[in-house]
Amino acid sequence: MFKNKDITISSLLVALGIVYGDIGTSPLYVMQAILYTNDSLVSKELILGGVSLVFWTLTLQTTIKYVILTLQADNSGEGGILALYALVKRYFKWLIVPAIIGVAAILADGILTPPISVSSAIEGLNIIVPLKENVIIFIVLLIISIVFSVQKFGTEKIGKIFGPAMFVWFSMIGSFGLIQLIQHLEVLEAINPYYAFKLIKNGNVPYILGAVFLCTTGAEALYSDLGHCGKENIYYSWIFVKITLLLSYFGQGAYLLKKVGETIHHSPFFLIMPSWFIIPGVIIATIAAIIASQALISGSFTLISEAIKLNIFPKLAIKYPTNEKGQVYIGTVNKALFIGCIGIVFIFKKSQNMQAAYGLSITITMLMTTLLLSQYLRFVKNQKKLCIIVLLVFGSIELTFLYANSFKILSGGYVTLLITAALAFIMYTWHYSFEIKKKYLKFVNLSDYKKNFDMLKNDSEVPLYAGNVVYLTKSKYWNQVEPKVIYSIFNNDPKKADNYWFVNINVMDEPYTMEYTFNKIDENRIFVVDFNLGFKISQGINVLLFQVIRELIKNGDIIFKPRDYMIDYENLKGIGNFKFIIIEEVLALENDFSTWDSFIISTQLIIKKFTVSPQKWYGIDTSVVDVEKVPILFGKEFSKENLKRID
Repeated sequence: MFKNKDITISSLLVALGIVYGDIGTSPLYVMQAILYTNDSLVSKELILGGVSLVFWTLTLQTTIKYVILTLQADNSGEGGILALYALVKRYFKWLIVPAIIGVAAILADGILTPPISVSSAIEGLNIIVPLKENVIIFIVLLIISIVFSVQKFGTEKIGKIFGPAMFVWFSMIGSFGLIQLIQHLEVLEAINPYYAFKLIKNGNVPYILGAVFLCTTGAEALYSDLGHCGKENIYYSWIFVKITLLLSYFGQGAYLLKKVGETIHHSPFFLIMPSWFIIPGVIIATIAAIIASQALISGSFTLISEAIKLNIFPKLAIKYPTNEKGQVYIGTVNKALFIGCIGIVFIFKKSQNMQAAYGLSITITMLMTTLLLSQYLRFVKNQKKLCIIVLLVFGSIELTFLYANSFKILSGGYVTLLITAALAFIMYTWHYSFEIKKKYLKFVNLSDYKKNFDMLKNDSEVPLYAGNVVYLTKSKYWNQVEPKVIYSIFNNDPKKADNYWFVNINVMDEPYTMEYTFNKIDENRIFVVDFNLGFKISQGINVLLFQVIRELIKNGDIIFKPRDYMIDYENLKGIGNFKFIIIEEVLALENDFSTWDSFIISTQLIIKKFTVSPQKWYGIDTSVVDVEKVPILFGKEFSKENLKRID
């Protein structure tokens, strides 16, 4: 399982800085949330039972499900719910549903991570310097604003300090926890699951489990960041992280056992610190919260980028701010997350109120991951018994947590549920609209139109449109195109050209595939290029196509006679200018779509107005693009009966 040659101090620090921000900052508020379920009154049963539930939740959900099982489901070294979906999507079409719901839930619940983490850290100051609510809100908003404002510049340089900073964080929480634990070893009895069952039996089950679940909300990141860190680094770093997390939880529990019968309103996380260390502790906690927020934001960019290329999210402008592998920036997503975080701060104001809403959607994500993982084990690994065990064990645990978290709906969970539902609807609409079109889509054979190409070439009345005309197609077969392409060439402003290029992009299930095939319909005149690109690869067709053409000329696959006046530019001498034709669809009034399908198509076209233009998405200079609009008339044939001519 382990490959020691891949493990270095540097790689382990990278894992600490990237993977564990969310789950690592959970000790800030988990024990406090457990106390709130008993009106902040400390009881022995509550503390031992709460710590026991935290211990077994981290062990079952995080260690066994994610670290031991889910990390094995890597897609060419990449992880995350979409990488997992890409591995299993060919087995059942319905698997798109858990993938869409999971992505929507991650994004929705993630909006709460920066506000709750930063607020919990800043509120630690109340122990020594009571601050007014408005002051704390201002500080939290200021920090969140700074974090989002620097995203467009990338985090390549500042990201190098994340690992060491998180090492300091985990060392700090582990050390203070150990000091308390040594003073009150009785808390170790919580390892016995008896105390967890006893609390569940006698306590306020939904609210207790809802609070306990917060300890594992960052578990999904262990899988999502697989590609950034590697399996082995996550395995080994998790040992250190889990030990320090448990020391913190057990240490807070030990401290609270000394306060049985008292009412504790402040976070036990800061109460176990000596008073002189509160301010340094708040500073370190704030830095850890910022790193947790950064991990969430970067993860959201990556997730949306993958979803776009898998055609389950509308196309948005993607930028690559640094040379660091996998680092992307999506301005629209950054703005949406920022507005969402600001809204959460204003709506809930205190971390205590945010805790009431936190965790609901991520429970849904974990359940969706379990569904996809079970299918991976069943079909890819052919481990049917393990598939059933995963479904029964982890499905039951997550359904229980989902039931518990459902009690948060009225106290704030409705916010993340509404966002989840909205995002899921957008993704469903975007994906299903293409499935509708695919069902009606017809193709024609390019070879059948050779004579038409010859006639167009020899028609002296038609001026030369461009040296090279490029069309993007969606055909599964290299020698076929959509009828609208043929109509565009011969009927809609006939496009006489020296050469015609028909380009198709296939998004592959593997993340980093970069391949192409080349075929000729007519020697040195009509060409077809099919790109096979992984779901993490940029689809900048302008650069890719020119790279292919240079290679084809170099290898002698295409030969052009250069004109004397042409300048040799990037080895493309003689091939002439390029004109890309983008065909946009508009919904015709007359169609045979069902009411629902028509609604989906119409909604998709509305959403499309807010997305990046095709020319920007494919990296094509707007000066070499013509956009044509064609009506969607799938399935509609006009009646030849009843219409009569009269004189």
